[in-house]
Amino acid sequence: MKKRLLIIILSLLALSGCGSGTLPQAREMGDMALLRTMGVDAGEDGFLTVTVSAGGEEGLVLSAQQPSLSAACLAMQGQSDRYVFYGYVDQLLVGESLAKLGIDGVLRYFAQDVELGLNTRLWMVQNAGAGAALEGGQEADSRLETLRADSLMGVALTTRTAGEVLSDLLEEGSAYVPALDGDLRETGYAVFKGDRLAGCLDRELSRGLELLAGAATADVLQFDLNGGKVVVRMSGAKSGFTLVDHTIHISCEVEAKIAESDRELSREELEELRRQLEQREEARILDALEQLQEWNADCVGICRRTGMKRPRGWAEQRENWETVFPLLTAEAQVQAKLEGGVL
Repeated sequence: MKKRLLIIILSLLALSGCGSGTLPQAREMGDMALLRTMGVDAGEDGFLTVTVSAGGEEGLVLSAQQPSLSAACLAMQGQSDRYVFYGYVDQLLVGESLAKLGIDGVLRYFAQDVELGLNTRLWMVQNAGAGAALEGGQEADSRLETLRADSLMGVALTTRTAGEVLSDLLEEGSAYVPALDGDLRETGYAVFKGDRLAGCLDRELSRGLELLAGAATADVLQFDLNGGKVVVRMSGAKSGFTLVDHTIHISCEVEAKIAESDRELSREELEELRRQLEQREEARILDALEQLQEWNADCVGICRRTGMKRPRGWAEQRENWETVFPLLTAEAQVQAKLEGGVL
């Protein structure tokens, strides 16, 4: 009994930091630099250039070039008079130069590091470096937070977490992430094959990818109808796939509302508007899929989503998908639910 009590006491002392325990000393919040955003670029000779910034009023920006992420994070400890804390990092930028070489190491580092995590939102900086995009410090942090909030409301590109991207790369062999320019403005989606950048979709093709994924964000389309202008606002989409022989049949339901019209539309005009909307969305879907097939990057999970409907043949389909996917023909059918039409 005494021996068990002694073990319990020693355990409590270790947890409380007494004696010769190895827990770090407690720090006051004012002694810590709470970082918010990390940017990672490919440096010279296989090195990584890592840039971090802290939100709030301090506008702290640190940078280091080292052969590994962990070495760079350690090197930045000596650049500040406070303890650099990475536990608040929830925004990650990767430069295009690194994306072309591969992002698997960065994603796995976020999965394994005790301070970082896979819930971090991920963007790729197109035609620029992530570090240069973070030079604005607080402004850059705020801009990324705005993009994240807008995405949740469906008015910006769909954001992806590092965990979602890593999972897609492992399960689907490809993934997509929102892409930004050097001023942190949206350009479309970056598509990864394996862990390397396959290419970037422009805004029009990105809308097609969203329709394929069934996660369309808000969009505004304009149509000419009998000499008049009609503006339609997209609000949502659902998609499904069926694989028959060597043809992908894509079904998509979209929701839209007439936002502007110079007159009340007749029933015939509403039907014509719906037909034009469906044709336009069908074209977007097929154009985006054609580009994904060219890259052989099934980043929307067509193999998995069709395989779930035919579980007996899924294993064989998945094994041969790399060869089959680029050669498939595709048919798309869009059904639009259109609201409004009255001034």
